[in-house]
Amino acid sequence: MSMFILFLIIFGGFFLFGYLIPVRLWIAALAAGVKIGLFSLIGMRLRKVDPNTIVPSLIMTYKAGLSVNSNQMEAHFLAGGKVLNVIKALISADKANIPLSFERAAAIDLAGRDVLDAVKTSVNPKVIDAPKENMIAAVAKDGIQVLAKARVTVRANLERLVGGATEETIIARVGEGIVTTIGSSASYKNVLENPDSISKTVLGKGLDAGTAFEILSIDIADIDIGKNIGAQLQTDQADADLKVAQAKAETRRAMAVAQEQEMKARVQEMQAKVVEAEAQVPLAIAEAFKAGNLGVFDYYKLNNIQSDTKMRTNIATDIKPEEKDNKKI
Repeated sequence: MSMFILFLIIFGGFFLFGYLIPVRLWIAALAAGVKIGLFSLIGMRLRKVDPNTIVPSLIMTYKAGLSVNSNQMEAHFLAGGKVLNVIKALISADKANIPLSFERAAAIDLAGRDVLDAVKTSVNPKVIDAPKENMIAAVAKDGIQVLAKARVTVRANLERLVGGATEETIIARVGEGIVTTIGSSASYKNVLENPDSISKTVLGKGLDAGTAFEILSIDIADIDIGKNIGAQLQTDQADADLKVAQAKAETRRAMAVAQEQEMKARVQEMQAKVVEAEAQVPLAIAEAFKAGNLGVFDYYKLNNIQSDTKMRTNIATDIKPEEKDNKKI
């Protein structure tokens, strides 16, 4: 039993020794010419720093001729940075004669940007489609819609990478510039004849201000004709005006009908009053008889006058318009 315990102690000691002192990494560092002590490696383990990240990074910087010490790498590792990515970016920038310090690269990395990709983009500019899908639609002054798509060549600006706007801002600004340029054109024909005028105008607006990129060129990749927006708007306006006119006409017609009904009601009221007044005539004649103000001969004379008036009215009603004209002649 004691032998088994002794074996466990010895095995644990070897395991602890191999964990705290990465001999293989120490030998690899010495073989590469990097001076690093065993106690430094043990300190990395105790500080929860991965020697498998720091030692290869030291070897790469030594071979590339860069002056970056282990303390800077450990501090960046403990801050949650990608040490190997930063070292590779520094080596790439140095080979391309791009000024980039470890502090700047570490700040870019901690800001959440891919510093290695930024250096590659700075060395080898990339092309961004604006917009990424479909095409930008704008309307010239003559009312014709123009569809356009641009390709923007950008290079990463390492000085503005921390806090600078992303590709989406470049795409939005280029789209706005294209819409403004097409909208200020007198005719869509001018845009089709000189598409480079769009790129020159947009490029001269300084769209890369405040972004993490430097715009090198803006090229119109595709341009096409869309709808006749001006004619469509005029048609829609004419339809709206027609509906308004119809509504006003309907209002006037309703008012006319209401006035006609009111006039009919007034005529009927007047007719009712006339009938009521006519009904009073026999009563008035009877009262005149009783009072002695009307005699028999006066009554017959009144009847004769009424009969003569009815006869004339009937004759005038029965005569046709043509016969009236002949009689006048």
